[in-house]
Amino acid sequence: MNLAEDIKSKALETGFDLIGITDAAPLTAEQCGFFNDWLAFGFAGRMDYMRRNTRQRLNPGALLEGAQSVICLGLNYTPPEIPNEPLQQAVPVGRVANYARYEDYHLFIKKLMHKLTDFIASVAGSDFRFKVCVDSAPVAERVLAARAGLGFIGRNHMLISPEFGPQVFLAEIITSLKLQTDVPIEANCYNCNKCIAACPTGALRQDGQLDAGKCISYLTIEYKGQMPADLAEKIGDRLFGCDECVLACPYNSAGSVCRNKQFKFYPDKAGLDLNEILSLDSRLFEIRFADTCFKRLGLELLKRNAEICLVNR
Repeated sequence: MNLAEDIKSKALETGFDLIGITDAAPLTAEQCGFFNDWLAFGFAGRMDYMRRNTRQRLNPGALLEGAQSVICLGLNYTPPEIPNEPLQQAVPVGRVANYARYEDYHLFIKKLMHKLTDFIASVAGSDFRFKVCVDSAPVAERVLAARAGLGFIGRNHMLISPEFGPQVFLAEIITSLKLQTDVPIEANCYNCNKCIAACPTGALRQDGQLDAGKCISYLTIEYKGQMPADLAEKIGDRLFGCDECVLACPYNSAGSVCRNKQFKFYPDKAGLDLNEILSLDSRLFEIRFADTCFKRLGLELLKRNAEICLVNR
């Protein structure tokens, strides 16, 4: 096998479900234009970080001197079906997005990536320089993943794998190695409207844009302060994130359950007792959510979300 094939075999052995390789070339003019229009229309909401480091976001090669390739990785996080506990049915409960029912994926995926980069260094030697990206760098990860053949970008703006569906974490290794690249798959979902119809707030627009300022995942995780009343009402009982556009996707039914047994899954976090959330202090919050994505949100915003969910009951 050549080096690219060796890396792919090791990535799957390490615990990833998907791997593909693309070059470190900039995004196309069309892709850059779509992103710039998205910013210009104000669809980024209050995510000011999306307006920074635009050059790097549109050109992965700008993140590493001498970059030639991008190794794109995917980890399926489709959760197992867990029946609701009687306690959750007896108390007011806030729903949690599927990805947040696991340990913090940033830390877990970085551990897997470092195992992979250690292997690459052992076979490639001093020619191997790299930068690891797991939501920690301005990277157009879905575009790169599609370019590397992991899937295609659906109308819900998620990377959709024909094999695993849209519930896939993405990560990238930008490297100085010149590796054999993969080709994009020929698939799309343009004849399907299910995710747009399922979006509770109309954040997914018919013109193909995503108005993040209306997205429940953005509102419950990224948005700081008091929410506009009309949007808070549409959040319903969603305490952290939203899966409606993902679960509506027909490809979702094709995805197998997460098979990486090292990735800790918490079945009790599918729905959380809203009154318990409101009773937490900072110490109990740290204990309850120490190794999860909830820590990024913080106790204050989690309580804000819980209050909204209670009002919406």
